[in-house]
Order: sequence, then structure tokens, then C-alpha cells
Amino acid sequence: MAELTTYLLLFRGVGGPVQLPVAQLREALTKAGSKNATTYINSGNALVRSSLSREETLAKVVAICRMKFNYDRPIFALTSAEWEAVIKNDPFPNKAEGKHVHAVLLAETPTTDAITKIRALAVCGEDLKLVKGVCYIHTPNGFGTSKMAEKFDKWIGVVNTARNWNTVLKLHELAQGLEGK
Repeated sequence: MAELTTYLLLFRGVGGPVQLPVAQLREALTKAGSKNATTYINSGNALVRSSLSREETLAKVVAICRMKFNYDRPIFALTSAEWEAVIKNDPFPNKAEGKHVHAVLLAETPTTDAITKIRALAVCGEDLKLVKGVCYIHTPNGFGTSKMAEKFDKWIGVVNTARNWNTVLKLHELAQGLEGK
């Protein structure tokens, strides 16, 4: 039997008017041959185990989402080892709560000017750091009230998707469970 890889699938922009019904998504992923299809909260997070390459797995998921759910936005696919690196590279280990740090996966490297422009809006201990293709945003006074967080998506200039630290850790826990660790 071919070796299975766990992929964390992060769907950009799910929530509000854009929905991916989790039960139907799990069912569709399973029908397409993914093992242990799992979803986490209705905000665009899924995990699958697949014997296919990342590119093949992602192509299948993209096709399913277009046909079944009319979802045509970027999807990021990371292995559980890559997700573990996101956690290990956290430049804000002393955060008070998981909701105060967001890990933002980037499709490509943003310009230094974009980072500088966004960071200039930081107040009261806020910061952002780019570490190995992930931008970590620390908003100790709340993400929803941060001007830096508010302008991030518009000013960063690259396709991205963000998860708060609580979700980052929960997805890691789910991935470990699928792998029997």
C-alpha cells in the first residue's frame, strides 16, 4: 500500500457569505479517495490523508470545491511536518492568548516595502514578523481593533490565508491524531 501523507487544507476567505459546508466537504473528500477526511470549524480548515502528491491532492480538492460548492478561491496545502515548522518558528512564544497571534500563510514572498508599510501601523506592542514564508501577526490588544491587522490583507500584495494561534494548535493536534502520534 502506498504511503499516506497528511495534508492540512486551508481555504481562503471562508466565512460570512462564502461557505463550505463541512459535512458535505468531508463526504466529497472521502468519495474522491482521501482517507480520514476531517474538518475543523466552519471557517475553511480540512485535513486529509492521501497517497497522491501535494499537487495531485490539491488539484482534486480544487476540482471538488469548484464543482460541488462553487468555491473558486485559493487553497493552501501543507504537510503535517510543514505545519509543525509553522509552530516551531513562532516568533511570539510569550503571547498571552492564542487569539492574539495569527499565522498568515503566503503564496509568495511579499516586498520589504509592503511589510514596512504594514508594520508602521503597529501600536501598543503590536508587531509582525516574516519567518520562512509565514507572516506572524501579534496583536496583544485584539486583532479586530488593530489597524495593522485591518490593512494587512489589502497591503501585503500576495495571496494569503490566516489562522489564529488557537486554530494553528488545534489543526496540529488533529494532524497528529490522524497520524497516530
